[in-house]
Amino acid sequence: MDFETFRELALSFPEATEEPHFEKVSYRVRKKIFATLDLDKRTAVLKLTEEYQARFAEMNDTVIYPLKGAWGKQGWTIVELEKVSGEVFKSALRCAYRTVAPKKLIYKLNS
Repeated sequence: MDFETFRELALSFPEATEEPHFEKVSYRVRKKIFATLDLDKRTAVLKLTEEYQARFAEMNDTVIYPLKGAWGKQGWTIVELEKVSGEVFKSALRCAYRTVAPKKLIYKLNS
């Protein structure tokens, strides 16, 4: 997964925006972060529900796994961009968006 593809996918969701977040780039919907990108580490961090987080980590916990500590327990999940398949990443990113987006926007996404 390269940066441009990541960016295109993240910004393809209704009302998604790109903003700086410390030394990273964040992707938000109505000011809520659903993903961040760390170019130096070649990782993304996604905000997932506990269920989504467990499901993706179960596929391969060396590619998608919770952050350590409280952040991970809140659903923040690391994705190793050089190891993840495109389809798995697209699905995880969509789940992250759905985790934070208002129901109205999720409805738009599904229609």
